[in-house]
Amino acid sequence: MKHIRNFCIIAHIDHGKSTLADRLLQLTDTIAVRDQKEQVLDSMDLERERGITIKSHAIQMEYLFEGKQYILNLIDTPGHVDFSYEVSRSIAACEGALLVVDATQGIQAQTISNLYLAMGHDLEIIPVMNKIDMDSAMPDEVEDQIIDLIGCDREDIIRASAKTGYGVDQILDAIIRRVPAPKGDPEAPLQALIFDSVFNSFRGIIAYFRIINGTLSKGDHVKFIATEKEYNADEIGVLKLKQIPKQTLSAGDVGYIISGVKISSEVKVGDTITHVERPAEKAIEGFENVKPMVFAGIYPVDADDYEELRASIEKLQLNDASLVFEPESSAALGFGFRCGFLGLLHMEIIQERLDREFDMDVITTVPNVQFKAYTTAGDMIEVHNPSGLPDANHLDFIEEPFILAQIISKSEYLGAIMTLCIDKRGILKNQVYITSDRVEITFEMPLSEIVFDFYDKLKSISRGYASFDYHIIGYRQASLVKLDILLNGDSVDALSTLIHRDNAYVFGRKMCEKLSELIPRQQFDIAIQAAIGSKIIARETVKALRKDVTAKCYGGDISRKRKLLEKQKKGKKRMRQVGNVEVPQSAFLAVLKLD
Repeated sequence: MKHIRNFCIIAHIDHGKSTLADRLLQLTDTIAVRDQKEQVLDSMDLERERGITIKSHAIQMEYLFEGKQYILNLIDTPGHVDFSYEVSRSIAACEGALLVVDATQGIQAQTISNLYLAMGHDLEIIPVMNKIDMDSAMPDEVEDQIIDLIGCDREDIIRASAKTGYGVDQILDAIIRRVPAPKGDPEAPLQALIFDSVFNSFRGIIAYFRIINGTLSKGDHVKFIATEKEYNADEIGVLKLKQIPKQTLSAGDVGYIISGVKISSEVKVGDTITHVERPAEKAIEGFENVKPMVFAGIYPVDADDYEELRASIEKLQLNDASLVFEPESSAALGFGFRCGFLGLLHMEIIQERLDREFDMDVITTVPNVQFKAYTTAGDMIEVHNPSGLPDANHLDFIEEPFILAQIISKSEYLGAIMTLCIDKRGILKNQVYITSDRVEITFEMPLSEIVFDFYDKLKSISRGYASFDYHIIGYRQASLVKLDILLNGDSVDALSTLIHRDNAYVFGRKMCEKLSELIPRQQFDIAIQAAIGSKIIARETVKALRKDVTAKCYGGDISRKRKLLEKQKKGKKRMRQVGNVEVPQSAFLAVLKLD
């Protein structure tokens, strides 16, 4: 155990985390020259295209240092705020962390939030300043920021460039010298933390774990504590670029276990593996079920693809345990699924993967968050969909989730960012100048307000300089109303939303105007109305296509024309009673782009 080092890399998006991992793998000869490519650990095409890490990965390296062979386990982490639970589990499996900061951009919001996670687990932090070879690098200023943040000495900060490989050998030396060896007792009852799982269509689910105490051998009878399921360890081993089977692994080791699990819900990230014969007394702390934050309906464009869509989502769930779904039906869109996502990026990626990996065309409804509705009888109902809200006469009050948002930006954009947050019902909590021209602002705001377009607006008003991070702080009572959209008096459930009372009128007005542009004209008038309960707050009319029936009447008495027009009016009325209005796909998407 003295020669094992377990560490992770924490950084904001685009600060060079995956590139640094590539260099470490090259320097320790973990990957052969012919296997070398950019972002080795990012295995999905989507990750490589967008340049972000979506899944956390683990890999083992061997390094000869001062005549001794060391084993280094790197547990790579995603950088985006939507995947912060995965980051917290990866951090719990390590003793040290490389804090990578971009020398051209300085410290950003994600860096700080992940750093606090690492400090909470008492990890040894090794600060690394990356991209030192860039012309726009500001090494001295960024060093000052790092010293302010973690209180280290100037000589502790390693200057490096992952692109050119400069300084990477110093990083490896620092990992061996500074990161403590794992503590643990190989003789104690087995405790192993699951920090990730992947699905293999031939072997079932492969769980990645880090052994805290005890020893695990091939063929052992093991049990997962949170799910209380028991399995045999058919194969265990360590993770290099490929999986390498081993007979035994003991405290401090990071590896994988294949035990023929077929159902994704049986393997949960953060769960503890122990022996059935000699179980550990308690699970490793910090396990929680991942809670989805944003909900949206996913419907097949062609109703016949419903079963295929179900199979596709189930397969996706095997690879991504944080996706939650249940069947639902809508009068406008037919049968589909109500899915829960960690955030908007997660939702976008699931849509993209459905399209690429399974060739599914889907319609996604307006995303919304989970509300808690309290009835007059004192019951609490969780509402994921506005149509699930109790009737107004039974409803007592609604609570909505609140977040604590941290925004770091240049001080010149402070005014615009404050205005944006206050427009979104934010409450300013704190404002700290990190340096003379960088400011950190902390707001409390409703999650439902940031679900739509908050991040896009924040990026555009700050010219891309603001970074944003948030976490949930609980539920608070809110004055929310259900806004229905009616077409010829019939409610379209896929367009209804829960919205704050003060914004309902403006939003309803805009919705009606937008829909009147998008819904094609029929042979009869279409009334588009926005309503709160039985009160209509906005209306637009799509005019009917009319034929000039009076063309053949020239001269003569006016009553002849009037008679023909009355006759036409009756026909239109009858048509309207039997006619139905087709809502085009663009109308469902337009709601997302309302400005």
